Amino acid sequence: MSVLSRTEKIGYGLGDAASHIVFDNVMLYLMFFYTDIFGIPSWFVGTMFLFARVLDAISDPIMGLIADRTRSRWGQFRPYLLFGAVPFTLSCILTYSTPSLSLEGKMIFAAATYTLLTLLYTAVNIPYCALGGVITTDPDQRMSLQSYRFVLATAGGMLSTVLMAPLAEFIGKGDQAWGYQGGISILAVIAAIMFIICFACTRERIQATKADTSSIKKDIQAILHNDQWRIVGMLTLLNILAVSVRGGAMMYYVTYILGNAGYFAFFLAIYSIGNLLGSALAKPLSDHICKVTVFYWSNWFLAFISLIMFLSR
Repeated sequence: MSVLSRTEKIGYGLGDAASHIVFDNVMLYLMFFYTDIFGIPSWFVGTMFLFARVLDAISDPIMGLIADRTRSRWGQFRPYLLFGAVPFTLSCILTYSTPSLSLEGKMIFAAATYTLLTLLYTAVNIPYCALGGVITTDPDQRMSLQSYRFVLATAGGMLSTVLMAPLAEFIGKGDQAWGYQGGISILAVIAAIMFIICFACTRERIQATKADTSSIKKDIQAILHNDQWRIVGMLTLLNILAVSVRGGAMMYYVTYILGNAGYFAFFLAIYSIGNLLGSALAKPLSDHICKVTVFYWSNWFLAFISLIMFLSR
């Protein structure tokens, strides 16, 4: 297997950068936007987010099964980046819209648009995650590919979270609702462009065999009887839960506990630098230490640091 070009690695990484432009923005800003700008009760927003995660648990495997069975002139997974980019962008803009409705109308609108965003994110991100497995079979090249991916994903998240507040202030001129929608519009268009570049720069070199096209029922049975899948699935769920709780609480913490929303930029900078360093260290560490060992001790260290943060006053 030939060595992948840097262009293809960067192109592939831009796909996750696009995802994190939206994912990190939603994680850090959307709850604050719903409660303090759109005026929706926090209990409803929390319930809506919980429902969306339950929906993810259903829609993600279904999308994976659909993508596995896709056959097109562009491949299995790349078409979703091309044709999903624009609808995904529009759903981002709709999610940050603030129509003049009653409280009940606002709640229905928020639930509908956020659910749409969640489903379209799944439709693009699940095939993207699978794409890395069909670009190359070489383990070293795959690790290098994933290193580029996570570094660029962190950069995309940093771009989104650091620019969102200044963009909202500049565009809104005091109107936070308009400012936030304008900010996400710019960032979502950038994300769409990144998805299209990812589509253009990558190639699917590994073709599915007939054995890969079993029935959906058999696929689900295989998943449920695979203990390794269950372990990884639970770890992924807990990791996303931890990241979402920390990220979602950040704006409230600096605003109402520390009493200065200006600290948010500092928190974001530390968060982004840590992500960049961790992504850059992943390949060097895994080259010299067992990947499972790195994962094991990294999570223990993360748990220890999280406990210190929780106990801090």
